[in-house]
Amino acid sequence: MNCTSNLTILKEGISCINKAIMTDMDPDETQSVPLPAATEEEPFLGMTDIFLVCMILGLTIYWWFFRDRKAAATPQQLVKPLTVVPLSTASRDPSFINRMKKTKKNVAVFYGSQTGTAEEFAGRLARDCIRYGLKGFAVDPEECEMEELTRMGEVESSFALFCLATYGEGDPTDNAQEFFDWLQEDHDLSELRYAVFGLGNKTYEHFNAMGIFVDKRLEEMGAVRLCTAGMGDDDANIEEDFVTWRETLWPAVCEHFGIESVGEEGVMRQYTLEKHEDINQNEIFTGEPTRLNSLTQQKPPYDAKNPYMSSVKVNRELHKGGDRSCMHIEFDISGSRIRYEAGDHVAVYATNDPSMVEEIAHLLNVNLDEVFTLNNVDDEAAKKHPFPCPTTYRTALLHYVDITHPPRTNVLHDIIDYASDPKDREFLTRITASAGKKEFAEWVTESHRDILQILKDLPSLKPPLDHLCELLPRLHARYYSISSSPKEHPERIHITAVLVDYHSKIDRRIKGVATNWLATKIPNGPDGPRVPIYVRKSPFRLPFKTTTPVIMIGPGTGLAPFRGFIQERHHAKAEGKPIGDTVLFSGCRKKSEDYIYQEELEGYEGDGTLSQLNMAFSRDQAQKVYVQHLIKQKSESVWNLLNDGAHLYVCGDARHMAHDVDMVLHEIVEKNGNMTQSQAKDFIKGLRNKGRYACDVWS
Repeated sequence: MNCTSNLTILKEGISCINKAIMTDMDPDETQSVPLPAATEEEPFLGMTDIFLVCMILGLTIYWWFFRDRKAAATPQQLVKPLTVVPLSTASRDPSFINRMKKTKKNVAVFYGSQTGTAEEFAGRLARDCIRYGLKGFAVDPEECEMEELTRMGEVESSFALFCLATYGEGDPTDNAQEFFDWLQEDHDLSELRYAVFGLGNKTYEHFNAMGIFVDKRLEEMGAVRLCTAGMGDDDANIEEDFVTWRETLWPAVCEHFGIESVGEEGVMRQYTLEKHEDINQNEIFTGEPTRLNSLTQQKPPYDAKNPYMSSVKVNRELHKGGDRSCMHIEFDISGSRIRYEAGDHVAVYATNDPSMVEEIAHLLNVNLDEVFTLNNVDDEAAKKHPFPCPTTYRTALLHYVDITHPPRTNVLHDIIDYASDPKDREFLTRITASAGKKEFAEWVTESHRDILQILKDLPSLKPPLDHLCELLPRLHARYYSISSSPKEHPERIHITAVLVDYHSKIDRRIKGVATNWLATKIPNGPDGPRVPIYVRKSPFRLPFKTTTPVIMIGPGTGLAPFRGFIQERHHAKAEGKPIGDTVLFSGCRKKSEDYIYQEELEGYEGDGTLSQLNMAFSRDQAQKVYVQHLIKQKSESVWNLLNDGAHLYVCGDARHMAHDVDMVLHEIVEKNGNMTQSQAKDFIKGLRNKGRYACDVWS
């Protein structure tokens, strides 16, 4: 309908309104009535009449012009809305002090956890409290008001324990960031009694920085330390470090509060089993991290609790020979609204090997398709289930429980009574006792015995599968450095992953969960196999100015983020922007076998994107050559670049490569800069503080 016809209809409507108004007048007023003088003439319509006319006219216009639009805006709903089922239905009162008073608890165990280990240790400390007549509970600092630490004196005989992991370059974990920020301010914590256990890795420069900071800061604000802080080293044996510290903690607690152990407690179940005989299949979790049906009914934004089901578009082998495998994998993110930057990480939610799951079920004579729920015995607990429930045993073992990592001491301790053979019980009792740390480390940790192998080696051990699911840690996402740039690949995320597959000291085959699972994701159609992913932001970034020189050091798959960096520089160059010196130090075992992205790198060197391509092939000559050797050979060039404001990046193995590179850099600065060891150390430290020396390393 055009505008002319609309106006005609409106005019007719106004005419009808005028007629209606005239009709409503008294008949006598329509007869011959003497008109007053012009100066005294009253308006044809009064103010009330004008208001009514305008209102009627407005409603008419709205109805005519917008009726079709309204109908079009409310089509029949075709997509079923995403059902969100939270893991916890507990009260969301952020006051942990109120909770302690209500439930008569007196020990709060706070955890800062990125991979789940600190949370696991916190739960064990909370259960320890029973042995001493105390009541404890594990607390996520992100979900409560940490300023209430100033009120700890309101709870009689109370104290707080902190299990805090250090993440990245000495940073707090994501869930402890707000607590870290709060500690920057001054508070009165004179009523707080506390102890700290830090979780870190000595191969990193900032070993246990978070634990050390919190331990010191709490004391500075007047809190009373119950015992020396524990420093767990994941590069060695963090389980042994934790057990040793725990053996000093509880005697110190007993002495401070004048209490005694009430005896060795039996096995205390944290969760009770509920079986479901008749349940709607739509209410059963099938692998979702938190939200029911989130993997089939996708809805942005995507994050750790709501991963995106990405289609694998490319999965190709990068090695040209040898007995190892390195995969180049591309995830499709078109239409997902996911954004990433070169240097970010992508998390992949992998599943355990189905054959392992079947073997465990066979050994324990369990129906994997039985539906169950594990409910927390503590009605006030924030965490109602250890993982999404209700679910099946098959789903739990595939998606939620880590069955490949060697179990910790507490797991084997709590299943001793399920061994029917006295010899098996005696053995488990011995290696899980304080005096059995060394034997436990040798038999479990160093031999990399997972729960399946332990059940095979101790055939009389038959724990209920629901109890094992309760005790074993969660299966967490695996993180990979993104090896692409969004400027050149806005709808794809690339990763570069070496297949983990080797034999342990007892000749057991060890297969990495994520890489072996990804190896099966071969594109076989336009849609390809789907993988749950999300992007985690990283501070590992190129300088803002494209003219700033950069030195990138990353052998093997340490090259991954630098491939993205180089693509960024290549894109800038193609746009006509000037780029600074772009220097790469990388390497592999043999040029003919595992030189990944060879054609790409040599192409970038040829077009000037890479100003230096330095490759170390460690096994192509009698004497092994690594990246640190090439850096030393180029010491003058490296020093000049640093003096010109270059940013330095290291990615890869933290235990050996990153440490050796750091040592060489100190030597270069000391020699070429005519500095003492102390001055060179301060110079390198200054680079780190200014953000010019960044590491993305793993052990």
